[in-house]
Amino acid sequence: MSKIGFIGLGLMGGAMVGRLQDKGHDLVVLGNRDRTYLDQALARGATEAANAREVAEACDIVMLCMGTSDQVEGRMHGADGVIAGLKPGAVVLDFGTSLPASTKALGEEVAAAGGAYLDAPLGRTPSHAKDGLLNIMCAGDKAAFDNVKPVLDDLGENVFHLGALGSGHTIKLINNFFGMTVANAMAEAFAMADVQGVDRKGLYDVMSAGPLHSGMMDFVKAYGVDNDPNQLAFAIKNAAKDVGYYAKMADDAGVDSIMSKSTLTALETARDEGRGEDMVSQMVDFYAAKLKS
Repeated sequence: MSKIGFIGLGLMGGAMVGRLQDKGHDLVVLGNRDRTYLDQALARGATEAANAREVAEACDIVMLCMGTSDQVEGRMHGADGVIAGLKPGAVVLDFGTSLPASTKALGEEVAAAGGAYLDAPLGRTPSHAKDGLLNIMCAGDKAAFDNVKPVLDDLGENVFHLGALGSGHTIKLINNFFGMTVANAMAEAFAMADVQGVDRKGLYDVMSAGPLHSGMMDFVKAYGVDNDPNQLAFAIKNAAKDVGYYAKMADDAGVDSIMSKSTLTALETARDEGRGEDMVSQMVDFYAAKLKS
């Protein structure tokens, strides 16, 4: 097996590293502030690197699971970055949700250093990652994808190759824009039911019996009706970031996104009002408060 470097052991990254170790892979890891999942990986035999360059120097495959494009670029660039230590023929994968323009620029730099760069954003949750059931939206050089696909198959139930570099992040941003827009619409629908004196569960029962029914509706209902915010374990601050990236992607393409404006305004307002750590389903409370004011 190829030696794998993994950078970013948060909730999702930590679960992915655990899965890779379950499948017998040899890992070099690099964390950030919280050492919870990093220490778990070390206890199971992983090696800790001092910086991203050391990860790249030791590994044939380098995986990043970071929160923002800026964070990915920070780990890739500089004297202690991945690119500085990249082995010839190495493959670098970005599992985060990044800006396609950043992804394409990094791809050119990695290619110039003798490697291949793939964007591979994820669908599903850390609990799916633990069991190797992620959806992986990979894009970039097909030969490099084919080389790493056996490893991706250990992590994902559905592993897609979506074309040219940046296509994975593009599709992920469109996917998340759509999902967050549906979630916000359902959250406001529950809040409007309160204003009109209509039972939330009754509203859900009618809506879910028809063509509007969706998984996202059920996630919001889990909090709006059942008071369980964790069915959709996705924080408002992260949703605001992703929809903001979608709007930036549209702007970079020279077009004006109409639908994302209201979703992004609501998410950013909720975040700025101190709700950023709440789950997206708890946007029901945000809309309820706004409709009362």
